[in-house]
Amino acid sequence: MATPNVYFEITVASKPAGRITFRLFDDVVPKTARNFCELSTGQNGYGYKGSRYYPPGGDFAKHNGTDGRSIYGQSFLDENFTLKHERPFLLSMANSGPNTNGSQFFITTIATSWLDGKHCVFGEVVEGRELVKQIEALGSGYGAPKETVVISNCGTL
Repeated sequence: MATPNVYFEITVASKPAGRITFRLFDDVVPKTARNFCELSTGQNGYGYKGSRYYPPGGDFAKHNGTDGRSIYGQSFLDENFTLKHERPFLLSMANSGPNTNGSQFFITTIATSWLDGKHCVFGEVVEGRELVKQIEALGSGYGAPKETVVISNCGTL
């Protein structure tokens, strides 16, 4: 059975900003897609709902872009690097080195080939690309966005 699309409702500075919808590449990276999907539904008692997006997103543990955990434990192994960071709006796992995938993720806004072989691409933005660009425009030189960006709600479609 195919993994359903996942959505994030986003607030910026506590105001509704819109929705981002992702298609997950579960045919290529099923374990990574399942992790993201289940963290989006919160079915394991924890997940993305209410967490801040720095980037990366997905730190629902410390809420500062430095932590998180997977549905498989604190972290899980790199599934594969078949898909490349060849275009904008790809969804990829953030990590702190080989085989340290947890819950953190990022969305590419340009082709980022230097990340190939280091981060696992596992989905793409299918709706909400303008919102992704708006969030990117909130970036700062030190990592945290200029405004608070929160995944206020999330789940599957």
